[in-house]
Amino acid sequence: MNKTLGAFTMAITLSGCAGTVAVDNESKSVQDSAVFDYHVDSFYDVEVLRYKVPGFENLSLNQKLLIYNLSKAAEQGRDILFDQNCAYNLRIKDVLEYIYIKQIGADDEKNFAALELYLKRFWFSNGIHHHYSTDKFYPEFSKEWFSACYDKFEEPVVLSKDEAIKVLFDTTFLTKRVNQADGEDLIATSANNYYEGVSQKEAEDYYNSMRDSSDKTPISYGLNSKLYKDKDGVIKEDVWYLNGKYAERIRSIVYWLEEALPYAENDQQKETINLLIEFYTTGDLKKFDEYSISWVKDTLSRVDFVNGFIETYGDPLGIKASWESIVNFKDIEATRRSDVLCENAQWFEDNSPVAPEFKKKKCKGVTAKVINAAFLAGDCYPATPIGINLPNANWIREVHGSKSVTIENITRAYHEAAKGNGFHDEFVYSDAERELIAKYGFQSDNIHTDLHECLGHGSGRLADGVTGDELGVYGATIEEARADLFGLYYAADPKMVELGLLPSADAYKSEYYTYMMNGLLTQLVRINLGDNIEEAHMRNRALIARWALEKGASDNVVELTKVNGKTYVKINDYTKLRSLFGNLLTEIQRIKSTGDFNAARNLVETYSVKIDLELHKEIKERYSNLNIKPYKGFINPTYKLVKDGSKVVDVEVSYDDTFAGQMLSFPMSEK
Repeated sequence: MNKTLGAFTMAITLSGCAGTVAVDNESKSVQDSAVFDYHVDSFYDVEVLRYKVPGFENLSLNQKLLIYNLSKAAEQGRDILFDQNCAYNLRIKDVLEYIYIKQIGADDEKNFAALELYLKRFWFSNGIHHHYSTDKFYPEFSKEWFSACYDKFEEPVVLSKDEAIKVLFDTTFLTKRVNQADGEDLIATSANNYYEGVSQKEAEDYYNSMRDSSDKTPISYGLNSKLYKDKDGVIKEDVWYLNGKYAERIRSIVYWLEEALPYAENDQQKETINLLIEFYTTGDLKKFDEYSISWVKDTLSRVDFVNGFIETYGDPLGIKASWESIVNFKDIEATRRSDVLCENAQWFEDNSPVAPEFKKKKCKGVTAKVINAAFLAGDCYPATPIGINLPNANWIREVHGSKSVTIENITRAYHEAAKGNGFHDEFVYSDAERELIAKYGFQSDNIHTDLHECLGHGSGRLADGVTGDELGVYGATIEEARADLFGLYYAADPKMVELGLLPSADAYKSEYYTYMMNGLLTQLVRINLGDNIEEAHMRNRALIARWALEKGASDNVVELTKVNGKTYVKINDYTKLRSLFGNLLTEIQRIKSTGDFNAARNLVETYSVKIDLELHKEIKERYSNLNIKPYKGFINPTYKLVKDGSKVVDVEVSYDDTFAGQMLSFPMSEK
């Protein structure tokens, strides 16, 4: 733990100075605005937004205080993710923030502006690698200027000047956070901080030796640890818990979880929080499973949260989990649609096109809700998902069920912020499709998310002896494709209208069109020319769209057509497209259920990775003319205790933070 530059940052931000640094133009309060302003900041390929927390003012005081304390617990874990993403991130962060706050080198406006740009990108990506592509990005300020800034430091430094220059400027060092290139050692070529001194084969052999295919309740080995070799060459785990790695941050998380306990809404939620505290205290993954099961059982609390080492996308082997947190509360009115889905879960499972042996005989514990996010943290911040289905352990899903959420206030913020940006005018084939999207887009997109999260991830079953880890590096893509296909297939089912979830039998066509357009064309704007598709969700969408395009070619179900030299997606037969989605869902579920690694590899490598260079150039050029940022993320609201004397009488929420101000307001770094 270094308390030099980190302590300085802590002191200056708590005194309010960070909000007065003359480097962020957005300072107005949106609470007093007649129209809520979703836009906060814009730089490079990113737009930063804010989100409303509708209904917070109507919660009880206890519920507000529960959110307040859970948000404080979430806030404490931010730097864990920075360190997980790369071993140099926290030290680079302290150096850059020191220069920024002290205004070192500010007299050179060009280089200082470039530092500000780099630092904003760094904050947004939680490190030196792009949050989505995972490629390292590089400063536009000069080495010479940066070196001169270093020479002016008045505080002890956490990283030598030569090391800092290498981390920032060396194009051969730490080039990719998550490498998924087939045939390479994915551990040796990935810059994340989950492994040290071990090869991919050694890591796989280490964890494979622990797994027992006959165990019906398998532990997610390696989820909360770093794998390394000691001085004698022995492979060991550095476990993330109260007395291990990240100890100080985890102690702070536990403190605020304990502060939240008196405001728990019921005994089940108290048990859940206590089990999470026990997991953090011991590092025992069996305790994490107990916490996950208890969390699934808590279906009555209005306020809910996720906090811990959850998703494995940041590890190319899909073993290690990044830290994340979301604090939220149920949107009572909007949850009615997810209630309907859950009530009919068995119907959806029974009528799925997948093989009977891979269907659940009885759906257990399927619960879902529509929520309003109250606080985002870790791997959910600033970029955040729009839906979540947890827990990830397949055996818990099958035996105890799962909980799913659609984050309504986040999807609403995306929708409102995108109005009038010209995107649909540029990329949608004709007025007919644009009218469908305008009329049904928000509803059909939310229904697809509901189906994906509420039922898709929780559907199907594994064959006996299959643990769910067999697909290795392709597992995340296959799982996301499975859930997406479930949602696509059922969005077009007459049952959607029958249940009152969609207003028209044509509403699903909006989602079909935008999904195919995204998978075939528009998601390419996020990728640098000449690069492959790497991220699991993008690979999933490419797989589905390209597979459907190819398999439907003989019937001209979907085509790529040119109009005035521009490429568009044209869907000629929506009914047949649904049938294609069903066929692919059948195969994807078979691959998942049987652990067919070779089939997974063939699908992903054939349809999900390579990009046609000429098409890529065209799409990026068209997009660049719109002046839209391809990535969006969010800052959090601010919560403040209102007191009457020493008694807390309310919690107020405000929305007037700036991006830089919020980034500098977090607790000090832990090394």
